[in-house]
Amino acid sequence: MTTQDHQGAVEAADGQTLAAAAGGLTYPIAPGYRVKVRQGPGTDYPVVRQLAEGVTIQIRCQQYGEKVSGPYGTSDIWDNIAPGQYISDTYVRTGSSGMVARRCTS
Repeated sequence: MTTQDHQGAVEAADGQTLAAAAGGLTYPIAPGYRVKVRQGPGTDYPVVRQLAEGVTIQIRCQQYGEKVSGPYGTSDIWDNIAPGQYISDTYVRTGSSGMVARRCTS
């Protein structure tokens, strides 16, 4: 069973996000981590959900926020994965220490 959001990403019943038919880029979450998704780009923002281990996400946009450390280093880049949902880029294997998506405008 899958659901499709308005951005075109398909989320499988086990929580994994698959690339949209249009070929959207996806990135894996660090193995062994269940990452907290927050309302904004920092640990002071409320947790809205938690990602399951082994998921792959699409990054809608990125913005600077609180500097945190994770399995892929220390960074102040936060990835927006859905409206009002952010995760630290330090938990996402993007292959870059910089931004890989457009900057969030709001």
